Amino acid sequence: MTKILSTLTLNTGQLMPVVGLGTYKSSSGEVGEAVKHAIQAGYRHIDCAWIYDNEAEIGNALKEILEEGSVKREELFIVTKLWNNFHSRGSVVKKLKESLEALCLTYVDLYLIHWPIGFKEEADPLPNDPSAYSDVDYVETWKGMEECVDEGLAKSIGLSNFNEEQITRVLENCRIRPTVNQIEVNPNLNQKDLIQFCRERDIVVTGYCPLGRAAQSQVTPGYPISTLLDPKVIEMGKKYGKTPAQVVLRYLISLDISVIPKSVNKNRIQENFEIFDFDLDAEDISYLDSRNTGQRIATLVAYKDHKYYPFR
Repeated sequence: MTKILSTLTLNTGQLMPVVGLGTYKSSSGEVGEAVKHAIQAGYRHIDCAWIYDNEAEIGNALKEILEEGSVKREELFIVTKLWNNFHSRGSVVKKLKESLEALCLTYVDLYLIHWPIGFKEEADPLPNDPSAYSDVDYVETWKGMEECVDEGLAKSIGLSNFNEEQITRVLENCRIRPTVNQIEVNPNLNQKDLIQFCRERDIVVTGYCPLGRAAQSQVTPGYPISTLLDPKVIEMGKKYGKTPAQVVLRYLISLDISVIPKSVNKNRIQENFEIFDFDLDAEDISYLDSRNTGQRIATLVAYKDHKYYPFR
């Protein structure tokens, strides 16, 4: 069996668990229980963000778990993200402190710039008018991220949804190097070139939407069809005694990335973690490679005219 490590080493020396729990669109009343289920199942990596509007419920769950003593804070790897309205250098530390208060933590293990594009601070978090755009350079934002490390509020800092050119600009202008670039990765968009680009610069990739939002792809015209619905992948699952989701996640972690599948279902949370005990054969890997259509789920296309839009 090919050995797949359960952690990846960041350029800070920190160990980031390969499988984390995604919390995007995990609703109130569900996300706290999902976090508890995940940690009971063995997860130690929890992915959060200000824009998800559920940090406080996650924080209450983390507080309860830590007070119980079943895990120690240093065993957890907690991630959150800076939203687009707060890119000015002076806002970054302030917003992280707000997230930390909500999460009932004194530090996060990783803080990410959620997108390279910025909005004015007073604008709606998802504005529908270009007049809400901010022209704050994400390089300036990065200076604020570095201050988060200086103040002990974040062990590591990184990027999300940045392209090669944007990563290069940060690297050319940074004092503290980014550790991670969190990007969409699934068989429809395997991102091998960007993963290799990041690897060559000692940046680890975390893949979000690893399962392709199967439910939405069944009801939304033109939406990229999740590989979970592919008859061949369903057959692979039967072949290995695994679910299609486990097959896809196993494929993705073989790319030497971490993945953050989102679920609030106790059984699926458990299943998504049980991907280290089997190997895909070369034929199945080749088939999954061939599914790389380049179709993107998270386009943020409403902001394609922003000067820092990353997917041109």
